[in-house]
Amino acid sequence: MKEKIESYFQINELGSTIVRELLAGFTTFISMAYILFVNPSVLGDAGMDKGAVFTATAIASAIGCILMGLYAKYPIATAPALGINAFFTYSVCIGMKVPWQTALAGVLIASIIFLLITIFKLRELIIDAIPANLKYAISAGIGLFIAFIGLENGGIIVADKSTLVALGSFSGTTWLTIFGLAVSAILLIRRVPGNIFIGMTATAILGIITGMIKLPDSVISAAPSLKPTFLVAIRHITDINSIQLVVVVLTFLLVTFFDTAGTLVGLAQQAGFMKDNKMPRVGKALLSDSTAMTAGALLGTSPVGAYVESSAGIAVGGRSGLTAVVTGILFIFGMFFSPLLSVVTNQVTAPALIIVGVLMAQNMKKVEWDKMEIAIPSFLILLGMPLTYSISDGLALGVIAYPIAMIAAKRGKEVHPIMYALFFVFLLFFWILNH
Repeated sequence: MKEKIESYFQINELGSTIVRELLAGFTTFISMAYILFVNPSVLGDAGMDKGAVFTATAIASAIGCILMGLYAKYPIATAPALGINAFFTYSVCIGMKVPWQTALAGVLIASIIFLLITIFKLRELIIDAIPANLKYAISAGIGLFIAFIGLENGGIIVADKSTLVALGSFSGTTWLTIFGLAVSAILLIRRVPGNIFIGMTATAILGIITGMIKLPDSVISAAPSLKPTFLVAIRHITDINSIQLVVVVLTFLLVTFFDTAGTLVGLAQQAGFMKDNKMPRVGKALLSDSTAMTAGALLGTSPVGAYVESSAGIAVGGRSGLTAVVTGILFIFGMFFSPLLSVVTNQVTAPALIIVGVLMAQNMKKVEWDKMEIAIPSFLILLGMPLTYSISDGLALGVIAYPIAMIAAKRGKEVHPIMYALFFVFLLFFWILNH
């Protein structure tokens, strides 16, 4: 059995071990388990049943992870994307006063279009057309973005009316983040295997001992019913009957497309999968992602996409699809052990995100900073992702700047035709978001 697993996932060829892959899958799951609680909370504000969304989130995430692991053989996990779920609730349902049932139908249509353009390899062509320098910037930008999320979740960075952000108050649960960060950093510097996971475990234990993290009342609970959201999207497809709703569908499509593309490229760079500026088996990865998004819409959740927190598992050595399969299986178990997951607070996951951000930021050294036509779009990607709080927005800024900068440097002929097309697509993207 062990030999079959190693052979199927090519674990030995990738320089990994089954134990390391299991640890990586568990680390990835722990890093993104918060979505099981955050997604129902966000979509609940749109009027959706929180229990049904919880179960839909777990199942859709599991489907995407297992597909990504078995079919694409990548250590990349999927789940309902943060940011797009907020767009679903606060922009579409609350801002535009669109019923959540109709918005869910919009997600389903966008996911079907997604599947079609994936099958015809349009997404694959676009990812291959992105220059190597921008891919390095994307990877590093994602690192800065998730480190910023970690600093914010841990209370080290807080919102400020005068300066937008400021240093938080070092009190209460913030000390858990600081403790976890110190432990993880020391273990990383000492090259201790599983350093991120050990740091998270130590932080959770300290939180329980000090009373900052409450022990759950129970360990196991039945998974909530899917009935309130299951197949609702199909019954409301005919509701998409206005220009406004067509724009909503296009926005779901564009945001998820580029968010996922940016994330996949960044994670592939981190794991060392990129070969000749191309991501092997990218078509299979994109098809797995598209299928998970379709399944999520049918089950009753906002768009599913590749997760940046996969970088936590990659950082502890995950290199094969077994990592993603383990994460998917844990999402299924998570439906029944939801009370136990309550100990994985923001303060527990924050140090992991910050450390992974450090690791991913190392790709900055590979960007040709001495060439301004490369440096300017790369810098906009790097800075844009954390400051706009969006991978797709940061990517858009760099992609728009890239052809302009290359033409100014009299290197316009070196720009791939798809990059010129993306220039106009992203301009349309920004126009849609602001109308």
